[in-house]
Amino acid sequence: MNFFLLFLFITISISSSSLASPEPESPSSIYDVLRSHGLPMGLLPKGVREFSLDDNGRFEVHLDEACNAKFESEVHYDRNISGNLSYGKIGALSGISARELFLWFPVKGIRVDIPSSGLIYFDVGVIFKQFTLSLFETPPDCLAVHGVGPMDLLLQEGKTIAETVSKSQSGKLRYELDQEDRPRDVL
Repeated sequence: MNFFLLFLFITISISSSSLASPEPESPSSIYDVLRSHGLPMGLLPKGVREFSLDDNGRFEVHLDEACNAKFESEVHYDRNISGNLSYGKIGALSGISARELFLWFPVKGIRVDIPSSGLIYFDVGVIFKQFTLSLFETPPDCLAVHGVGPMDLLLQEGKTIAETVSKSQSGKLRYELDQEDRPRDVL
């Protein structure tokens, strides 16, 4: 009888543990997390090495290296990206910059309209930069920029512009000097 009770107890405990609700599965990738929060998975480039997400929606993403991707304009991704994720938006974002003309602006947040209007908005501090949502359907390829941040890129581009203007101005000055040395005909 004791053996029967022991057998019955083990059988019941095994079957009740198999009926218990399973642990919620953690998302397999940051792209799945973005999709489950109503955001396109192409907000982050290919090559995410690891990511973490806490219960409050705070996330961190780590890339192998900083890189740039091209959409309607160029976007720079630092090696480490973080922000607060909620449905349809990312706030307190750091690690992403968007280029407009010759300037890089840090992206402070990203949001989509719910229900979808087909647009996505990047908060660059002063304004919201608007893009077509379809640009972000798939994670973009990203061109590595070794040891270069947005400020370095801005300085590099500024230097290039200054050199171009300088060469242009010296050429104009050289042309003007050449014109002065030409003999002039008097009529």
